[in-house]
Amino acid sequence: MWTVFQEEEKKLLRKKLAKFDFSKYSLEEIESLIEHMREMMVKHNGVGLSANQIGLDMQVFVAQLPHPKGKGYIGAFYAIFNPKITTRSLKKTNDEEGCLSVPGIYGATKRSDAITLKGQDKYGTPLVMKVQGFLARIFQHEVDHLNGRLFIEKARDLFRVDHEE
Repeated sequence: MWTVFQEEEKKLLRKKLAKFDFSKYSLEEIESLIEHMREMMVKHNGVGLSANQIGLDMQVFVAQLPHPKGKGYIGAFYAIFNPKITTRSLKKTNDEEGCLSVPGIYGATKRSDAITLKGQDKYGTPLVMKVQGFLARIFQHEVDHLNGRLFIEKARDLFRVDHEE
């Protein structure tokens, strides 16, 4: 049911995505979507993934903090539908970012240190989250994706790293 990202679907990366309509999907289909997105994020060593990165026009992203010692993840896994950032801290930090949609490209990106995010969980239940630090950075990056923006539009001093497989 859920498509894998195709070359011709890259146009979704520059488009504000459609609001996720819970009435169109069963809970089983929503859970399948979340699992697929999680698998794709893990497979590509990401810390977040938005629906448009796999060719879907719907407002949903998944995220999880990386383990500080390398491979794997720590803490809660997030699947957030129809997210909207409602507040941003005035304090911002410039830090290096990359993106699964522009592999091998990195750059310094200024983001708020803390945000408040409203959205819905997989059941469509409203949620409000206050997050800070790296998780706030991830959420801001993914919400940008859902609004058709890539980090390379904000980043400074872009550089390429060729990863050997």
